[in-house]
Amino acid sequence: MSRLSFLLTLIMLSVSTLHANAAPGKPASSKLYEIRIYYPTPGKYAEIVDRFRQYTTRLFAKHGMENIGYWTPTDTSRKELIYILAYPDREAREASWQAFRNDPEWQAVVAKTEAKGKLVDHVDQIFMTESRLSPTIKTGVKNPERVFEMRTYTSPPGKLPNLLTRFRDHTIKLFSKHGMTHIGYWITTEADNKQPKLIYILAHPSEAEGRQHFKDFAADPDWVKAREASEANGKITEKVESVYMKPTDYSPIR
Repeated sequence: MSRLSFLLTLIMLSVSTLHANAAPGKPASSKLYEIRIYYPTPGKYAEIVDRFRQYTTRLFAKHGMENIGYWTPTDTSRKELIYILAYPDREAREASWQAFRNDPEWQAVVAKTEAKGKLVDHVDQIFMTESRLSPTIKTGVKNPERVFEMRTYTSPPGKLPNLLTRFRDHTIKLFSKHGMTHIGYWITTEADNKQPKLIYILAHPSEAEGRQHFKDFAADPDWVKAREASEANGKITEKVESVYMKPTDYSPIR
């Protein structure tokens, strides 16, 4: 082997090692993701969901926004539309939204659909980057239709890396063992230097089966062992939020 080939081999091995040992949760791509949760004004839930069906998703795509998924909670008392968009980066996100808001076609849609009052009371936003825990995030329709679950994990200060390590080394493969389908894993970007959170979405054949999957997972001796070992120096999660969701008929992920 020539000296040059030997040096190139060493460089490639070094890069591979750095990649393998990269901190869990490091973004897998430069894309910016945004969860947006719309809370309609009273009595306007169906109308806001339908406006997305007829107009909004198409206009998002027109202005360079990537439609990832659209869902409504299975708990019908929760009047929310939950969706995820992706952008090349923050700068592209701002430019796309400005172009969208200024689009005469969108302004005409707003005038038409809100002739009898506003449809949206308020909107929650969560910005995220893709975690290295995540599979490649793909859109597509599966039959029969699935139910999705969005889970948000808040860790005590300084414990998020421990949580991500546990997911990488144990949790993800145990989810697969118990019949859960991985859709995407993200790390939030928080204001004011707050600790990021882990958000991920799973798919289940039904809500009942999803809940049973988690019961079986929680009782798995391999999980119990991994949890106890990872929490030898204290809890690494302080809050877990879960919402079961059904995809809209226009969701790219179904």
